[in-house]
Amino acid sequence: MGKSLKGKELGKGISQRKDGLYQARFINRFGKRQTIYAKTVHEITKKLRDEQYQDERQLNVVNTNVTLDEWFDIWMDTCKKNCRDTTKRTYMIQYNRLREKLGWRKLTTLNVVIVQDAFNQLKTDASRRDCKALLVDILNRAMEADLIVKNIALSVKTKIEGKERDEKRVLTAEEIQLLYQATRNSQMYPFFVLALETGMRMGEILGLTWDCVDFEGGIIHVEKTLCYLPNHGTAIYEFHPPKSKAGKRNIPMSKLVWETLQEQKVWHDEVKARFEPQEGFADLVFTSKTNHPLHASNIRGAIGYLVDRINTQNPEEKFEFFTPHCLRHTFATNCIAKGMNPKTLQKLLGHNSMQMTMDLYCHVLDETLKEEMANITEMV
Repeated sequence: MGKSLKGKELGKGISQRKDGLYQARFINRFGKRQTIYAKTVHEITKKLRDEQYQDERQLNVVNTNVTLDEWFDIWMDTCKKNCRDTTKRTYMIQYNRLREKLGWRKLTTLNVVIVQDAFNQLKTDASRRDCKALLVDILNRAMEADLIVKNIALSVKTKIEGKERDEKRVLTAEEIQLLYQATRNSQMYPFFVLALETGMRMGEILGLTWDCVDFEGGIIHVEKTLCYLPNHGTAIYEFHPPKSKAGKRNIPMSKLVWETLQEQKVWHDEVKARFEPQEGFADLVFTSKTNHPLHASNIRGAIGYLVDRINTQNPEEKFEFFTPHCLRHTFATNCIAKGMNPKTLQKLLGHNSMQMTMDLYCHVLDETLKEEMANITEMV
């Protein structure tokens, strides 16, 4: 039983030092002596009770010195060990957006204010949503390992006040025609046609090979995707299977797709006659003019150049920038607007679940909404 400097009994484990400060000691569940300090008897008694409560319920941490960077490496090596390389690369890209602001901090010093500030500096709502999902998983595992008491990432807001939520861009029928006209004599034309007419992902289009194009049956067999992966300071192209069983699918060709791919075959045969293909990629449908695989940055760069050129030629009507994924979203939205069965759309898009299809793509064009409302009541 400890005593104060005046000889008053303070309770088990509590004592008063010569400088007047009160201290309390106890052995925690890890077998280590834990010491806490306070200025008053009331404060030290409460602190001791709180610490013992957390220890009894296993709420206290094992190691207070682990940083977020250190735990991320452990999380990747253990929790995500069996993930595909492309998935790991995505995690790394997302985490790198937070690394400078949060990576050096100890897990136990992270709080909502600090983390929210880091998230506020991300450019888009989509980036914030992706990074939140990542951080929630990372910190959930840290909780399971008794490194932290609570997951503060759950409280982070991904929508900044005063900013509208990012919306997936949907190209209008007029924009699609303008896009086709502007690229009709370039190698971007067949890419746009395939993306807008089939809803295939960019990696699936760039990874499409001629043996998967059945002209006689009018079918495109989606069996793989082209990935660009880091490799000891450089990077390499690899074919990967779709992420899920549903990703492997057959897509019927429209007349436009069939004719466009016939033209692409003629062009590519001429390229193959002049340039040797990169080893392992001899049968690609889409290549550079020197018969090499195309990278995602080639497509994004071409889109940026194209949009700038269209806006220069038509300054009065601004053509908004779009990403390759917007083409897939445009295809899905148009399918819904034309009354396609959601289950059919799910199969065409290669979604693993119906919920994914409904969550991501059930946005009907405004004009379609007006037409449907006109069938019910008189429009103003």
